[in-house]
Amino acid sequence: MPTDSDAAVVAACVKLIGESGIGAVLATRSEQGMTLLTGVAVEPCHLPAKAREVFDVAGAGDTVVAALAAGLAVGAEPELAARLANVAAGIVVGKRGTAVALPGEILAALEEPGSARDAGKVMDREAARGQAMRWRAQGLKVGFTNGCFDIVHPGHVSLLRQARAACDRLVVAINTDASVSRLKGPSRPIQSETNRAAVLAALESVDCVTLFGEDTPLELIRAIQPDVLVKGADYTVETVVGAEDVQSWGGRVVLAKLIEGQSTTAIASKMARG
Repeated sequence: MPTDSDAAVVAACVKLIGESGIGAVLATRSEQGMTLLTGVAVEPCHLPAKAREVFDVAGAGDTVVAALAAGLAVGAEPELAARLANVAAGIVVGKRGTAVALPGEILAALEEPGSARDAGKVMDREAARGQAMRWRAQGLKVGFTNGCFDIVHPGHVSLLRQARAACDRLVVAINTDASVSRLKGPSRPIQSETNRAAVLAALESVDCVTLFGEDTPLELIRAIQPDVLVKGADYTVETVVGAEDVQSWGGRVVLAKLIEGQSTTAIASKMARG
């Protein structure tokens, strides 16, 4: 049957339901999104595709099936499960190669309509490692920097811009909430790790965001193996965590200029004073 319009897709779904005796049909329609029909007399639900840059459609259909099944398995209504599947598919096509949509990425995309492209930048350690490997295979120089990034301020923006200028693709690692609390005290972080990751992913200078729960990012640096390691100029090369490792595989350490008077701690103190 033809599927070149909403009406044609619905007609095909109605016929399939009627002839097969099934309860519902979710029709995936590539760049036109999806159409869900939960009965021949029920109004169809058309889910538009999220506008984004598509890097690789490999595995998108598998992602839809997996996310839809997971949603239905925990009791979600078919429309909600389909919406989750649509968001998940939008995330994975924004990644190169077969990839997964992580829970944090899906949550970030749901919290901010239209942010699926940015959510696709948020990856777990293994996914970030694989992405870095693919970038290097393309001849691109991978940079790395890290921090809590609790309240992103002009100092952070400047550091990230300098870091991105020193490489072709920038990986930003942020401390998990538990790690921030150990380092900064029980009143921190102010923003959750999901929110902090979403803010960083929205920045043009950032290509990948990942989290680490250790007190230092050393193990993550060893996993990513960046070509360029960037920290603020309040460090010396000798005191930058991971500097020796990066230099051992031919990389370099860059100390970014700082903007005086900019810190999350100072901002938090000012907020507390009212």
